[in-house]
Amino acid sequence: MIETIISYLDKIPLISGYEKQLASVIAFVFIIIIAFIIHFATKGIVIRVINTLILRTKNTRDDVLISRGVFNRLTYLTPVAIIYFLTPQAMSLYPTIAEIIITIALLAMIIIITLILDALIDALAEIYKTFDISKQISITSFVQLAKILLYFLAVIAIVSIILDQSPAKLIAGLGAMAAVLMFVFKDPIMGFAAGIQLSSNRMVSPGDWIEMPKYGVDGDIMEIGLTTVKVRNFDKTITTVPTQALIADSFKNWRGMQETGGRRIKRSVLINMNTIHFCTEEELQQFQKIQYISEYIERKNKEVTQYNNTLKVDLENLANGRRMTNIGTFRNYIEAYLTNHPNIHTNLTILVRQLKPTENGLPIEVYAFTNDTNWKRYESIQSDIFDHILAVVPQFNLTVFQNPSGADLSRLINNSLK
Repeated sequence: MIETIISYLDKIPLISGYEKQLASVIAFVFIIIIAFIIHFATKGIVIRVINTLILRTKNTRDDVLISRGVFNRLTYLTPVAIIYFLTPQAMSLYPTIAEIIITIALLAMIIIITLILDALIDALAEIYKTFDISKQISITSFVQLAKILLYFLAVIAIVSIILDQSPAKLIAGLGAMAAVLMFVFKDPIMGFAAGIQLSSNRMVSPGDWIEMPKYGVDGDIMEIGLTTVKVRNFDKTITTVPTQALIADSFKNWRGMQETGGRRIKRSVLINMNTIHFCTEEELQQFQKIQYISEYIERKNKEVTQYNNTLKVDLENLANGRRMTNIGTFRNYIEAYLTNHPNIHTNLTILVRQLKPTENGLPIEVYAFTNDTNWKRYESIQSDIFDHILAVVPQFNLTVFQNPSGADLSRLINNSLK
């Protein structure tokens, strides 16, 4: 190319003797022009065709390569490579300037390649999130580590080119700074180790509901990073927790509840113990009209009668033999009610039990699971169930215990004064 330019310059008498120097400058300018033309042609035609073909495919995952700008960044590599490879020939008469231009072009190539790989890592991470396994195993910490290594190697390469030293020597020299690097990168290293344990043991995943009272955390995991875990609390605040804290400290993960499809109800009703008594015949007849326990009343009544007749029990004294109680009938009614409730998970435990009596009465605990884990619907289901239980208590000639209020005491005083 140089000889061709010189042959044309020889015909111009005014530049006689400077043909070679001027030819080198013209050749370099020509290389620059070609580089820009190729860049714009690649970006305007080739990349547009590639983008069109990708968008037309049925698979939408490859669209991420476009949105992340992987192909757009590739267009900057071609002109820089042209300048890098053709400059030595064009600027052979100016070796110092040629070396500077080549060095700048090489540095630019390293930076562009680094940015391309950075975009490719982001694209692959985004594609990974489209798979179901991403909900169980987060690779955010691995992505962040890959980027750290990428930029670390890029810096090493840039410094080695500027100092004209082998990258291996620079990396070997860093061995003496290992202690300093360990201190500087302590959190990323510990976070990465914690991230590996969290992922390999499937302790947490994005979307899991966790509780960590120590850090004020009660919400869903948004992202598991290299050094921090981001959690969106139910009050819509966002808390960041050190990744290693999930290994070092205790936390509660509600994923098991979400996977089983049942959310636990564990709440008690306090019954006034003064209202607990043996059922009379009139009460049993009344209870037998209750749909959920009519069969239970009939079966239990036959069982008790048969037992007492077999042992010839003297029924004149209430302490003798077996008798049905209103509290026992009430417990069986609640269990039957829960079993027939459309929002209770019948494949999980349904239990109604007495707890230890307290100064506030006898606790009757409901232990069951709703078949809907949504927080709002769960609270609504639980409230509806206890609305019914509290309303039905008087039907069994029982009362709920409640500490007397000022109005209750005032009414008692007024009644006593009358």
